[in-house]
Amino acid sequence: MTEFAHDKVIPDKDSNLSKKQQVAEMFDSIAFRYDFLNRFLSVGIDVSWRKKAINQLKAIEPKKVLDVATGTADVALMTFKMLHAEKIIGIDISEGMLDLGRQKIEKLGLTKNIELLKGDSENIHFEDNSFDAITVAFGVRNFENLEMGLKEMHRVLRPGGKLVVLEFSKPKNAAFKVFYNLYMNQIAPSFGKLFSKNNNAYQYLNDSVQAFPEGETFLNIMKQAGFREAYVKPLTLGICSIYCGSK
Repeated sequence: MTEFAHDKVIPDKDSNLSKKQQVAEMFDSIAFRYDFLNRFLSVGIDVSWRKKAINQLKAIEPKKVLDVATGTADVALMTFKMLHAEKIIGIDISEGMLDLGRQKIEKLGLTKNIELLKGDSENIHFEDNSFDAITVAFGVRNFENLEMGLKEMHRVLRPGGKLVVLEFSKPKNAAFKVFYNLYMNQIAPSFGKLFSKNNNAYQYLNDSVQAFPEGETFLNIMKQAGFREAYVKPLTLGICSIYCGSK
């Protein structure tokens, strides 16, 4: 398996735990503030990013959807609302995030439509060709092994199905990049520490974004994992990107 730079980026450099274990513990610790910080740090624009990502699936009208790294189920809930899929299954390694997601689903009376399970993106416990579509929002950066995660998602996707990945990227505009770097290096980590009480989480966010193989490089990795008709759509001056690929 190929190892990429971001595979080695971890929340706590002094810890002996694996990246996967550290990421799970990190999200458990910030789960209670996760939704608030997403809206706050992105000035609410992350909602429109998710909508644009889910819109990429409209043409195939998926009935069964897997949401990988589902977190608090934002994308799973939005997918049901926008696409009316019959069944959406969300998996995540953080039980703390899943608990909050389940509360949101129950409150909306959608427990028959959306199910959240503890699960590992690199070892997905479903049969080959199980899903019409797969979504991942801000999750692939956290994979311990990116290539393995993509191959697993390809395996459980049915032929003709589509993967949609939403992930942070780095802007190309020189003037905007100065502000972006200031925001990611100093402002976001500072507010993250203030509100979540976790010293590492939002520094890890920046470090993992900086190391992530974005753009055409990520499309090539998707193709190597078996995806076809891969394309990328940059959003908001390139600070976020939608990646799509079919099986």
